[in-house]
Amino acid sequence: MFAVIKTGGKQYKVAEGDTITVEKLDAEAGKDVTFDSVLMVGNGDDVTVGAPLVSGAAVFGEVSEQTRGDKVIIRKKRQRQTYRRTKGHRQHLTVVTITGISADGKKPAKKAAPKKEEAPKAEAAPAKEAPAKAEAAPAAASGADDLKKLTGVGPAMEKKLNGAGITTFAQVAALTEADIAKLEEELSIAGKFEKGDWVAQAQELAKDA
Repeated sequence: MFAVIKTGGKQYKVAEGDTITVEKLDAEAGKDVTFDSVLMVGNGDDVTVGAPLVSGAAVFGEVSEQTRGDKVIIRKKRQRQTYRRTKGHRQHLTVVTITGISADGKKPAKKAAPKKEEAPKAEAAPAKEAPAKAEAAPAAASGADDLKKLTGVGPAMEKKLNGAGITTFAQVAALTEADIAKLEEELSIAGKFEKGDWVAQAQELAKDA
């Protein structure tokens, strides 16, 4: 099922599980948000187009983090005068994970993670676990670090990393490119490690820990 929503003067096509970056929303990381400006809803060949909005439809999401976009340089100059101005701007943005789409506006119940069923699977195939998860137990025994000290890591992102077994700066510093690629794919956070330079920061923070 997919939907087309409008927020911040822009349109986004979304499906459950997608992560989108929109103009800043007034909500903290970890809070739920609702998009009621739904322009289209589709489920297979069944597509409903609004006029302009689909009556009663809503898209639900959870704020992953509040961030800022890349810097944009603005230059102003007046011809045949000495007037010159240079300014920089970084737009405030909100990263949202889509948790559900409803054609009737009713919020879907959150799916509980089947924790009891996951444990046997992990024991049956220990060799297939990510290297970061395999090393999580000994590192966690010495105490977890505050991963929010890394640039761009908020409470929601820290929760994701902890869920993947990453709890200390030493673990982040020891990640290989292959480990990072696998983590980013599993957590749907493509490019976050490189953008925030987390590995280099973690190496410095691990020295002070």
